[in-house]
Amino acid sequence: MAKLLALAVLGLALAFVGERFVTFRQRMNIPHQVHPVEPPNCHLVPGLDNGSEDIDILPSGLVFLSTGLKYPGMPSSAPDKPGAIFLMDLKEEEPRAWALPIRNSFDVQSLNPHGISAFVDKDSTVYLYVVNHPHKKSTVEVFRFEGDALFHLKTIRHELLFSVNDLVVLGPEEFYATNDHYFTNEFLAQLELFLDLQWTNVIYYGPGQVKEVAAGLSFANGITISPDKKYIYVAAVTAHSIHVMKRLDNENLTQEKVLHLGTLVDNLSVDPATGDVWAGCHPNGMKLLLYDPTDPPGSEPSRFGRGGERRLGTDTCVSLHRS
Repeated sequence: MAKLLALAVLGLALAFVGERFVTFRQRMNIPHQVHPVEPPNCHLVPGLDNGSEDIDILPSGLVFLSTGLKYPGMPSSAPDKPGAIFLMDLKEEEPRAWALPIRNSFDVQSLNPHGISAFVDKDSTVYLYVVNHPHKKSTVEVFRFEGDALFHLKTIRHELLFSVNDLVVLGPEEFYATNDHYFTNEFLAQLELFLDLQWTNVIYYGPGQVKEVAAGLSFANGITISPDKKYIYVAAVTAHSIHVMKRLDNENLTQEKVLHLGTLVDNLSVDPATGDVWAGCHPNGMKLLLYDPTDPPGSEPSRFGRGGERRLGTDTCVSLHRS
């Protein structure tokens, strides 16, 4: 009887692992085949040798870029070098990117930038909020942009901001942020991804309060806001979807709809003129995890608006995309 029970338990365990493995392959979009396309308006931007995890575009045409992210489970092209924030001017005929110096006694060796979000105050002062992972922790660094340099103003830490991926700034020291894992232990975080526990969330950080405002997401990632400030868009990478959430008076979020894209959605950006959402996507998640320079994973920029989805093509171009 004991042997039969043990065999039954073993069979159930193997069936569970098998089912999770098949589901994991589907969530990583492993069967998806990439057909390279070279968009005519895709140009290599020199100087960004260590990748660019996130970008934010100012109304003036200036662009901030976070580079050099070292993320658990992901390859890094420069593991021994700190990250950097680059600047680019889209008004230039041939835009180039250059690293911004950081002032005010900030430890640049600890810079490991992830998501970024810029805020222009009423007096036209530009502030840049940067998700940072110093020593595998999560902080939000607040900078003032002035004279082609960043001046460090403050480091924000909070127990609810424990695995921050991206953020969208609402005003001075007020933002929504995504946590992309529930566990901070690397092994448990990978297990969480494999099991698709869907325990990630969105945090509101504001004057006098910090709280969870949305939960139950599958690898919460990019986050942005509609031009009228009424809706928050959150990318759920392994669910291949974007969650459209309405802001309430108390800054809580209520889900309005879910857009299913059929690809791994990463960073998001909103066209301020049309309200369209631009999404940078990964057509094959496993190629991203097991990076091979001879067989790059490619990217899949997409646009979503009132007319529905418009996928702009899958490509292997290594220049910048609106994402």
